[in-house]
Amino acid sequence: MRDIPGAWRRAARGAGLLAEDGTAVPTIFAEMSALATRTGAVNLGQGFPDEDGPAEVLEEARSAIAHGVNQYPPGRGMPDLLEAIAEHQHRFYGVHLDPHRHVLVTAGATEALAAALLALVDGPDDEVVVFEPYYDSYAACVALAGARLVTVPLRWPDFQPDLDDLRRAVTDRTRIILVNDPHNPTGAVFERETLEEVVRLAERHDAIVLTDEVYEHLVFDAVHTPIATLPGAWERTLTISSAGKTFATTGWKIGWISGPADLIDAVLAVKQFLTYVSGGPFQPAIATGLRLPDSYFADAAATLRAKRDLLGDGLRRAGFGVSTPRGSYFTVADAAPLGATDAAEFCRALPARAGVVAIPLTAFVSVEHRADYATLVRFAACKRVDVIEDAVARLAVLAD
Repeated sequence: MRDIPGAWRRAARGAGLLAEDGTAVPTIFAEMSALATRTGAVNLGQGFPDEDGPAEVLEEARSAIAHGVNQYPPGRGMPDLLEAIAEHQHRFYGVHLDPHRHVLVTAGATEALAAALLALVDGPDDEVVVFEPYYDSYAACVALAGARLVTVPLRWPDFQPDLDDLRRAVTDRTRIILVNDPHNPTGAVFERETLEEVVRLAERHDAIVLTDEVYEHLVFDAVHTPIATLPGAWERTLTISSAGKTFATTGWKIGWISGPADLIDAVLAVKQFLTYVSGGPFQPAIATGLRLPDSYFADAAATLRAKRDLLGDGLRRAGFGVSTPRGSYFTVADAAPLGATDAAEFCRALPARAGVVAIPLTAFVSVEHRADYATLVRFAACKRVDVIEDAVARLAVLAD
């Protein structure tokens, strides 16, 4: 096999996907989803819904296609969607945005993250602080940008950071503090004290706060607090969200990033050479979604909370230890009571043992820290109730 030089190797190594022979290996999500298809197992691994989003949103997309909204939209995003995003931020959080200066539409939250990191990191002397476990694209993009990843551990069972660990991680070399709240993969919702400490440290060390809030409307028994609303945060905070999780349209890839005009302009300078634009007919549809009544957003959280409880109860009956999530699609369970010592091997064997697919939490941590999460497994609750009921019935065999 030829040795192919290039930045791909940094990205693969950063994500833990570079094999010893120097080849790139598939993600655990691809492996587990293929295993589910091959075995007929219930797939509670990858975090995508199996139900469509609200009818009004879907109909608006169909109407846009039928009426010719099929060419390049404006580079920053369609004006109506920019305005809807600004309205949403004011309606839910009291944030005042100029839709044409403070908002940029992206190809999902993942592109917003990549564009921001590539735009604002300037080389190997820069550090990006993240909470670990972390969404896998963070490490890949940080490596692609040539920066150093610095992690702050989130520990079982509540996955709240130790603020002393956070203080030690943030230094004058820190360029970006990357926060995911509500958190994937753990389901944690960070305490206000943690968010305030992030802002204080960012100001002290002149860092930028990049916050991934795609699960903002899927918080249980609490209210989401965007970091940008905290005192002193606005001028140094970029806020990312997307339509995929809120409206069950993950395949549309409509996301956005908002913040001060100079930071948004810097991100746009990179983003315009990635996808340029995306999702023309989906943009007016998401504008419709963002303007749905408050009851839609409340019902979405309540529905997922009920699914969380159904899944959590079933996991406990099967013999897992369970960390009850405060938000997001996911529940983390400890398979150690079932004899597991290696989460990846446990997940590879689970379809044959119980007919269910899950994801090892070790897929979301750096290689040197995998031992700290060796028996933890992530299950997704964003499925139909009958699918979750089927999964927990199958998992019951583990308790025998």
